[in-house]
Amino acid sequence: MSVADYMTDKVITVSPDTKVNVAVNVMKDHQIHRLPVIDGDRLVGIVTEGTVREASPSKATSLSIYEVNYLFNKMTVSDIMEKEVKTISKDAQLEDAISTMRHHDIGVLPVMDGRQVVGIITTNDILDGFLDITDYFVDATVVQVMIEHDRTGVIYEIGKIMADNHFNIQTLMVTRNLGPIMIEMHVDKTDSAAVKQALEAAGYAVRLVTNQRVD
Repeated sequence: MSVADYMTDKVITVSPDTKVNVAVNVMKDHQIHRLPVIDGDRLVGIVTEGTVREASPSKATSLSIYEVNYLFNKMTVSDIMEKEVKTISKDAQLEDAISTMRHHDIGVLPVMDGRQVVGIITTNDILDGFLDITDYFVDATVVQVMIEHDRTGVIYEIGKIMADNHFNIQTLMVTRNLGPIMIEMHVDKTDSAAVKQALEAAGYAVRLVTNQRVD
C-alpha cells in the first residue's frame, strides 16, 4: 500500500506571487483546504485555510471588512505561507505517511517524485484508504479469531480450515496491540455461522461482528 495508491494526483497549486484573496477563492472554488506553493518546478511552501486565518486581523481590530479585503488584495501567498513543508515520497508506504502526520501533528503531505510534486495526501485520503483496505463497503461479516499464543503456521491452519470448507476470505488482517493477537477476516454473510462453528470445532475462540455501515 504505497502513498501513490491513495494520494490525490490532481494537485491544484499556486505561485508565491499569487494574491491571498485569489488563493482563498481557489480553495473555495475547488472545495479544498490547502494549496502547495510552487516556484517554477520547486515546492517552496504551502498555504492553508489555517494560515489565512492566522494572517487575518483579530476580531478586536478596528479595520473594516473592506480594509481587510484591501490588505488581502495586496498580500501575496509568499507573505503568509508555511515555508517548512513536510513531504512524502510517492513510493513510501501508507504507514509512513500516517506516522509523519501523527509525529508532526499535520493533516496533509505533498507527495514527491524526486523534486516534483505529483500529488497530495490528506487524513481523509488515508481514512478512505483504510475503508478500502478493509473492504468496509462490501457486504460481509467480520470474523475475529483470538490467538492467545502466537505460533508458526497459525494463519495457514485457519486458511486450510476455510479452504477445506469452501469458505471465501474477502480480507484478512492481524492486530497485535490490543491484548491477544487477533486475526480478523471478512467472510460472506451466508457463511458466517458455519465459519464460526468450523473454527470453534478446531479449538479457536471466535467472535462474529456485523459492520455498522453508513452508506
